[in-house]
Amino acid sequence: MSENRTFTAAMVQMRTGLMPEPSLAQATKLIRQAAANGADYVQTPEVSNMMQLNRKALFEHLQSEEDDTSLKAYRALAAELKIHLHVGSLALRFSPEKAVNRSFLIGPEGNVLASYDKIHMFDIELPDGESYRESANYQPGETAVISDLPWGRVGLTICYDVRFPALYRALAESGAYFITVPSAFTRKTGEAHWHVLLRARAIETGCFIFAAAQAGTHENKRETYGHSLIIDPWGEILAEGDVEPGIIMARIDPAKVETARRAIPSLQHGRRFGVADPKAGPDHLHLVRGSA
Repeated sequence: MSENRTFTAAMVQMRTGLMPEPSLAQATKLIRQAAANGADYVQTPEVSNMMQLNRKALFEHLQSEEDDTSLKAYRALAAELKIHLHVGSLALRFSPEKAVNRSFLIGPEGNVLASYDKIHMFDIELPDGESYRESANYQPGETAVISDLPWGRVGLTICYDVRFPALYRALAESGAYFITVPSAFTRKTGEAHWHVLLRARAIETGCFIFAAAQAGTHENKRETYGHSLIIDPWGEILAEGDVEPGIIMARIDPAKVETARRAIPSLQHGRRFGVADPKAGPDHLHLVRGSA
């Protein structure tokens, strides 16, 4: 871990389009701006390469990780700027029938330090009739991922994962000081839950939360909430975006993690417990589907 443990984090807020090339150009401009302003770690939102709701169009433009032009460009950019660049996620080809929603942490030499496939699929129907079936197109991940930055360990998550606190506790118990939540929250769910969920995850884990977001009305007519956030381990918002593309930045002191965890050592107080009647209630409320 670096002797100078403070660093500057930047969240890139985007309005990703239908095609990878203009989306890459938009992100590159903002990443360069963040680096010029002194950012050491820069994060982009979920699906930074394209936002396609039409399955046929999505699969026409998907590339494999090995061939993806956006990933190659981001790796070169990180090496040029000498930053840790976290590509919040890219839609990539997994098989002829499935894509993956994959996050990449890239080091200052352009090497991929870690990648993570989104575990929880966003399959919902909102009261206004808006619906999403992410599992129809995407293969869910099965493994939580933690990696090392010069300033401490970082746990990787994506968007809808934020509603599953067990994942965040597991990352914190594995040594994470920072947890990333690149997102494309809908406007409706964002207005209701974005701030409270992210602040809760910070408070519960004693971690910094880094959440770069998609923002505004996209080419596919989807509305995303924006309001990218950097939150400290006490749950205080250090920086917040609005609803337009841009960057937010904050100076990060990892010592705040130790301070918060000393004040409320809840990570040390967790206890195993049973459920008196594990068959009570609807099956979908069981922690593990199919368990006895």
